[in-house]
Amino acid sequence: MEIPRHWRLKQQRYALVGEVCPHCDAKIFPPRDVCPECGGEAREAYNFSGKGEVYSFTRMGEGPAGFEEQAPYTVALVKLAEGPVVTAQLTDLGDTKVEIGMPVEMVTRRIRQDGDERGMIVYGYKFRPVMQG
Repeated sequence: MEIPRHWRLKQQRYALVGEVCPHCDAKIFPPRDVCPECGGEAREAYNFSGKGEVYSFTRMGEGPAGFEEQAPYTVALVKLAEGPVVTAQLTDLGDTKVEIGMPVEMVTRRIRQDGDERGMIVYGYKFRPVMQG
């Protein structure tokens, strides 16, 4: 992916910025020009809390091209507290057993690196179990 596209997607990847529909108050992620609930125009930015729960998950034994070094890893559908469901990698699991309904929170982590050690590092959102304390 080219550098300008990474720059354009920065808010979505680093802070879960979506939109809220001014007509029906639906929270939308990723941002779209048209609300999927009512069909109205939706262009008002909305900052999601980053809190959610595991809706479904799977364990990936092998990574696709460019992600082989990360395998094995867990990918989940995360239902955000505000409603939308997003796909994301789970991280910082340690010995934690992943379960449907498990509370998780968004964190920014390295997604991948283009090329060698001098290549562009791409960061984005992942989710981890909610820290107790």
